[in-house]
Amino acid sequence: MADDAQIRWTSASCSHVGLVRKINEDSCLEQPDRGLWAVADGMGGHTLGDLASRLVIESLNQLPPAPSLAKFMEDARDRLQTVNRQLRVEAANRNAHIIGSTVVVLLAHGRQCGYLWAGDSRVYLFRGGKLRQLSRDHSQIEEIRARCNIEEDDLLTRFARNLITRAVGVADALELDDDLISAEDGDMFLLCSDGLSNEVGEADMARLLAGRNCREAAEGLLELALRNGGRDNVSVVVARADDLYSIEKTVLNPSL
Repeated sequence: MADDAQIRWTSASCSHVGLVRKINEDSCLEQPDRGLWAVADGMGGHTLGDLASRLVIESLNQLPPAPSLAKFMEDARDRLQTVNRQLRVEAANRNAHIIGSTVVVLLAHGRQCGYLWAGDSRVYLFRGGKLRQLSRDHSQIEEIRARCNIEEDDLLTRFARNLITRAVGVADALELDDDLISAEDGDMFLLCSDGLSNEVGEADMARLLAGRNCREAAEGLLELALRNGGRDNVSVVVARADDLYSIEKTVLNPSL
């Protein structure tokens, strides 16, 4: 059986303006049949963050089918570089300093997955009852943490958590980080804007992902972020991988 046929992807997404902001500057993409998911968070401290995130997602949504994961990721990079140039031109035409957006993208080709990101929108993996953050924030706090041995609580009291160091549209050359991972049966991937990760801790994320389908998990995470303050736009994408031919699956003998 071909590897591609073994994995069935399901997913769900939701986005909310939150309880403080007037405009939702987040956008998200959920295409399980294509193995394509993304979250973009427009930079609310600058001009037209909603336009920036929308252009990012529209561009990714136009990705063509790819014969391999490597080609899929290369095409996604090219699309994001094009949007980066568009946003730089748009900012210049509007005499704006920056029109920008974070982005995190998850791509699947069979059981092989790749993810790439710029900014502080995140991708997590929930596997075997444990949650792991796969991306690393491009933020001032994360850069200081990487250089110095400072506790997170101390960092949050001394530095603003919303100062990011990379995003689509902030520089002439877009810097993206990426990595690869193989999906296993039952894996759940969580993509989110910082409106979720700033309001909901990892223990609660894991609790809401455990034993739930994608829709229940996504809606539960959004609801908790709003209950905890909802101070920013909140976007959540949950994707699940199921190996239809796993030896651990219990199936009925077709001859019965």
